[in-house]
Amino acid sequence: MADSNNTERMARTASAGVADHVRAALPSSNGKAVAEEGLAVETIDLVRAYKVGNNDVLALRGLSIQVKAGRWVGVKGRSGSGKTTLLNCIGGLDHPTSGVVRCFGREITRLSDGQLTKWRREQVGFVFQSFALLPTLSAFENVELPLRIAGAKDRARRARYCLDLVGLTRWAKHRPYEMSGGQNQRVAIARALANRPKLILADEPTGELDTTTSRDILALFRRIVETEGITILMTSHDPIVLEYVDEVLELSDGQLINRWENQFE
Repeated sequence: MADSNNTERMARTASAGVADHVRAALPSSNGKAVAEEGLAVETIDLVRAYKVGNNDVLALRGLSIQVKAGRWVGVKGRSGSGKTTLLNCIGGLDHPTSGVVRCFGREITRLSDGQLTKWRREQVGFVFQSFALLPTLSAFENVELPLRIAGAKDRARRARYCLDLVGLTRWAKHRPYEMSGGQNQRVAIARALANRPKLILADEPTGELDTTTSRDILALFRRIVETEGITILMTSHDPIVLEYVDEVLELSDGQLINRWENQFE
């Protein structure tokens, strides 16, 4: 949670001072966006520009994507291609310079900071590469924390269910330093599921794991999509991820250059 707060503060600071000509230089659909049924995520002409010295750096260049509900979509691309910026804009951790972000038909780019906080708490789960667990809390307490913040009445039962879902019931009382990297990432996934989100945003979740552990985590995500019906949008450099996801979006220099679907037997 500390990582999320830091990201929000950085995003607000970085959004200041972007020149107006950045928007004018980008293509536009020149039409009003119309929400489509069955879509979990939709971005239209999404632009994110940062001021670096005297220069405007474009992280996203008029990016338009659609993600169907109940799908697991992988986002690939080299470092600097805009993957993390895209996730941050979809999750309301960063504010786009221009363009539209819709999640389940709601245009989140129009929400105030307070509304965004409430929306994230109720609709979105985040999984980070660094796990972002609180070291002084047990696995159970880390999973229960977002439920406690939300004032959920059934938080103990829900926390136990989420730990069971990721296969860590026996590790509920252990702290992060007493568990492996793969187990810590499972706790982070359980925490992301705690508030019954409709959307999970995962940024390089296997980046610090070995190949065998990465496959275990990816198999867990596959099971979550199929049994819980949650939409997952995941960035990754790891080619193994492409074997598990339903669809792949490939970015380069803030633009969509390719997309394809996997056909599972």
